[in-house]
Amino acid sequence: MSLDTPPSKSFDTLPLSDAARDNLRRLGYLEMTAIQAASLPPALQGRDLVAKAKTGSGKTAAFALALLAKLNLRYFAVQALVLCPTRELADQVTTEIRRLARAEDNIKVVTLVGGVPLRGQSASLEHGAHVVVGTPGRVIDHLERGRLSLDALQTLVLDEADRMLDMGFAQDIATIARQCPQKRQTLLFSATYPEGIARLATQFLRDPVTVKVQAQHSSEQIEQRWYEVREDQRLTAVASALAHFRPSSTLAFCNTKVRCRELVSLLQAQGVSALALHGDLEQRERDQVLVRFANGSCSVLVATDVAARGLDVTGLAAVINADISPDPQAHIHRIGRTGRAGQSGLALSLASLDEMGAVGRIEQLQGQPTVWRPLAELTPAPGGPLMPAMATVHIQAGRKDKIRPGDVLGALTADLGYTREQVGKIDINEFATYVAVARSIAAAVVERLNNGRIKGRAVKARLLADEV
Repeated sequence: MSLDTPPSKSFDTLPLSDAARDNLRRLGYLEMTAIQAASLPPALQGRDLVAKAKTGSGKTAAFALALLAKLNLRYFAVQALVLCPTRELADQVTTEIRRLARAEDNIKVVTLVGGVPLRGQSASLEHGAHVVVGTPGRVIDHLERGRLSLDALQTLVLDEADRMLDMGFAQDIATIARQCPQKRQTLLFSATYPEGIARLATQFLRDPVTVKVQAQHSSEQIEQRWYEVREDQRLTAVASALAHFRPSSTLAFCNTKVRCRELVSLLQAQGVSALALHGDLEQRERDQVLVRFANGSCSVLVATDVAARGLDVTGLAAVINADISPDPQAHIHRIGRTGRAGQSGLALSLASLDEMGAVGRIEQLQGQPTVWRPLAELTPAPGGPLMPAMATVHIQAGRKDKIRPGDVLGALTADLGYTREQVGKIDINEFATYVAVARSIAAAVVERLNNGRIKGRAVKARLLADEV
């Protein structure tokens, strides 16, 4: 069965509780996105769903509202499971579900991902959970150890299912699905619809409703500029592009980890705030890089395609392809990270003669010729090195210490006298807190926190500095 997008975009048309609607308004959800309007009505009716929707389209809220509406809060058993391809996406999904769950008291959401000890996750499961968000490998670990039971599961969500298939998780998904009750709701979300998705739907979904909506970004919102470079010009051309356009936030793609490190070294040497994201980073380092880029205290994130999977940063001003991807679909996915939600975006691509074959494949896929610009146009604009307005302070205390965002904000504003405008995003994990503050006050904030208290206890704070 297929479903066209319903005309109404008001959340008031949905069978949600008054508390849930009030919470949506407080969170700034004024009307449904296209994927929410198409998928929430059948999902709230209990129908299985196959939804084609890209990252940034509002899909997380689409499945989160559906699974939250079915929970029996008096029953402390896992009633919903969301499978994600990467730890970063799982963390984002967990955060969003918790925000949307504020309408009800005591909804417990547990994240099960690799890169962190099993012991702490097992303890969280022992205390009871309503919703589990995790990566396939780690979910299977807990199932095999008998620490996770899916006997009471009502909703199974496969988020970014195409990426999970690309990463080789097909067998893991099948293993998990077989341990779920047959009478359950399954919601499958995918940006693309390859043959493997059809097989998954046939195997694990019952008479699903299929919804497909247009992406939240379009080629008209993204200005593409192409520059031909010699191999020895490539990295300096990235620096020239940044100095010329001065985007507030840039995601630069390289095809290899070595190239990532080389580019970050060059940019940092020129005074640009840049960080690398690649497979050689430890999980703690990776977490800190992602937090700093998302909270606006890093101007340029240099990443490989694999490392950037699941990364979703709102308001990304520019994408730079330091290398041209040999996969034209990957190129489309790269540049589609900017120009979202009605915003304009800039996509700059640097290509050598050896990459012209890949450029031709991209032209064919896009259905339009490449427009080349002269490299000489990339002249520096006034303003000095590209530095962000914010800096990140790392506090050695987190959820395990009962620290909440309000505690940190209160310490900085009520206790230390800073304004709300000088404090940015606050991220709290189990053992650490990261808070973005105006760069001009960052050093003073660290000193005053080390001499002060948060929630009545002394804390240790330090400023996160750029490192390759």
